[in-house]
Amino acid sequence: MVFSRLQNYKKNQKTLRIEEIALTLHPQNKTNHKPASFMATKIRLQRHGRKGYAYYPIVVADSRAPRDGRFIERIGSYNPNTNPATISLDFDRALYWVETGAQPTDTVRSILSKEGVLLKKHLRGGVKKGAFDEAEAERRFNLWKADRDKSAASFQAKKDAKAAEEAKARFEAEAEKNRLKGESVAKKKAEKLAAEEAAAKAALEAEVAASEENAEAAE
Repeated sequence: MVFSRLQNYKKNQKTLRIEEIALTLHPQNKTNHKPASFMATKIRLQRHGRKGYAYYPIVVADSRAPRDGRFIERIGSYNPNTNPATISLDFDRALYWVETGAQPTDTVRSILSKEGVLLKKHLRGGVKKGAFDEAEAERRFNLWKADRDKSAASFQAKKDAKAAEEAKARFEAEAEKNRLKGESVAKKKAEKLAAEEAAAKAALEAEVAASEENAEAAE
């Protein structure tokens, strides 16, 4: 077994030496060279929390690792329990990882797109290709961000207005319900009082009539 390991070690050393020589002879291939230990990475969500109230850290992990297992770095979090959902993201680290080739899952890709990470990557790629300079890339990104924030503010304003209208309608409905209930209670009290007064009057009349009959009989 020791001899077998020694042979494998020598073989690996020989392979690495050949690669070094190849890179020396062809330096243009150096940028595309990936070592045997290259690790594919994914940006994905990890499930935390309890049943019915889960929240999700956004992590960078080895694509071979279990979903909720070990990770390389945590770059944010996603909480769908709020309305709207709460997103916390380290923009610079997220940008770094997507630019180094980390592959986001579909949900994380949607989050990165919403936060502008993918747009930033696209614009930086345009700068590298010479399509425009960094100032233009920044201008385009800020323009998109301002438009996004404006749309979000408009959406929130409409949502708040709708919530206020619904609250007002609920208040008016509750007030009307209480008014009708109060009228019903007052009516029942009035009917009960009237019935008691009628009963008392009838009893008094009966007593007077009985007294008159007794007086007549005595005469």
